[in-house]
Amino acid sequence: MSDFAGMEDLLQDFLVEAGDLLSEVDNKLVDLERAPDDTALLNEIFRGFHTIKGGAGFLAASHLVELCHLTENLFDKLRNGELVVSQGTMDVILSATAGVRDMFGYLEQGTQPPAANPDLIENLRLALAGELDAEGAAAETPAADAPAAAAPAATGGPDWGQLHQLVTGVPATSSATAAPAGPAKTELIDVPPAQPKEPPEQIIKAAIGRRATDKPGYSGPSGRREGEKQRDNSIRVDTVRLDQVLNLSGEIGLTKNRLNALRSQILNGDNDNDTLHALDVAVSQLDLLVSDLQNAVMKTRMQPIGRLFQKYPRIARDLARNLGKDVELVLEGEETEIDKTMIEDLSDPIIHLIRNAVDHGVEGKDERKANGKSTKSVLRLSARQEGDHIIIMVADDGRGMNAEKLRASALSKGLITDEEANTMDERQSYNLVFLPGFSTAGQISDVSGRGVGMDVVRTNIQKLNGAIDIKSSAGQGTSFIISLPLTLAILPVLLVRLGEQPLAVPLSMVREILPIEADEVQEVGGRATMVVRGEVLPILPLANLLGWPQENQPEYGVLMQTAEQSFILAIDSFAGREDAVIKSLDDFRPNGVAGVTTLSNGQIVLILDMKELLGGPGERHGVPRAELIKQPLLAA
Repeated sequence: MSDFAGMEDLLQDFLVEAGDLLSEVDNKLVDLERAPDDTALLNEIFRGFHTIKGGAGFLAASHLVELCHLTENLFDKLRNGELVVSQGTMDVILSATAGVRDMFGYLEQGTQPPAANPDLIENLRLALAGELDAEGAAAETPAADAPAAAAPAATGGPDWGQLHQLVTGVPATSSATAAPAGPAKTELIDVPPAQPKEPPEQIIKAAIGRRATDKPGYSGPSGRREGEKQRDNSIRVDTVRLDQVLNLSGEIGLTKNRLNALRSQILNGDNDNDTLHALDVAVSQLDLLVSDLQNAVMKTRMQPIGRLFQKYPRIARDLARNLGKDVELVLEGEETEIDKTMIEDLSDPIIHLIRNAVDHGVEGKDERKANGKSTKSVLRLSARQEGDHIIIMVADDGRGMNAEKLRASALSKGLITDEEANTMDERQSYNLVFLPGFSTAGQISDVSGRGVGMDVVRTNIQKLNGAIDIKSSAGQGTSFIISLPLTLAILPVLLVRLGEQPLAVPLSMVREILPIEADEVQEVGGRATMVVRGEVLPILPLANLLGWPQENQPEYGVLMQTAEQSFILAIDSFAGREDAVIKSLDDFRPNGVAGVTTLSNGQIVLILDMKELLGGPGERHGVPRAELIKQPLLAA
């Protein structure tokens, strides 16, 4: 049973508002680290913790109130000049925000959060007393106090002997427990350089939150299984947009009444020119109003992408510090709006790109200094709208990518052949980083080397009907450019035909439509090809991809482009362009079919998933020329 029975609405509102507030606090903390004397920032962060504490008080979450209260008191002393912002103080505060996120995880499960980590509470008390040095270590205590520190259980600290036994299964000796008791009690959460660095997964969890079930020893309800996404189904909508929807609904109601009146007139035999003209005007007005209503409803799903971006500065800061680098993440275009359903699906790809940029793209401080660069690297995360697409870019000012090195690495791993390596241009070489198993890291580490991160990025972007491209310049940096549709609810498609059967292909992949002339079709490597502006492109019959018999010789080709290849899709004819409202096939979805849509004449049309039809990068499609063109090739 939930600990918040009867308070579910209040709890949900608190989690949404406090989560946004804590993300803003995290961003301001990263700014505060760069400007420790900014009084306005200190005041804003103080108010953030004060607001979260107030909401937690209404929910009777006493441990969350205690943690926020101590942190709030620390900021009160910082803003009043009683203490100064040091690296040690920042580490304690950032650890406190991570602790607050952990408690949010318990609240999401409907349970009261337990007490915060005793070390964290102790470090906050030490920071309040001014007993932390600049690096976060506790100030030295007189030797006479050492015996008292050797008894942590008596002073409320952790029982190190019991902890040792739980972890190792072996009873701790007196020497094993006495040594860490004194310093460990007053040591900060960040570890000394001699110890292993914090894994990036922990850094990311601390920055964007985790469920209570992620904690060792948790015995409460398990919630969702590992790998399942917990989606936030709520959405914030500006009342101005809701008013627009309401007004359009009223206008449509009036037009409907007008159409009903005209219908009655026509049924009564009054079908003169004036009546027919009035009917035509009413239908045109209804068409315009429905289009406006559709656009207004779509806008209610749009959310500022800044809500997604705001959690990344903390991640970049912590990863960079963990790797001994100095990286500043600059956000641009946070007001750009994107479909709410896409925001959560973009979270993981952008985390991978930021992680890749901090680890691979950005050089260390010594290397940058040797190359005449500033020791501080600048990583840019920007968003903008171009037409009916959203462009998201992650750009660093690091060492750039080496196309030759990428080809050699892919060749050594058996991901490409010698022939493919020799024919690859620079852009195709950059795209090798998206192949499963590809990595340029010399050894596997906590951050990279397994060759899975960039593959995940491309897969997730393609699921959103988007594309990703790479631009790089040696010694100047690399940019990853993501192009996404404004919304997933409506998909622009090109209607093509095989015989009399219409099919829809995504218009975003279409570059041009051209006729297939028999004398222009050549055979290269056993496959029919055509030369378009100097580029030899394979011809892939749509019937062949679908596994249908090729009854007619294709008359037209659709030049299509994916991230991996360009090709000509051979079809019988085409029927124009449509803005398709996608209906998913939940119970049964054939291979290569993304969904269905209904045309204006009521006909149901399959929307093809071209990436699924084409298969993986290593699969070869196409047919010999003789199978595609019945007419023999004339000798030159």
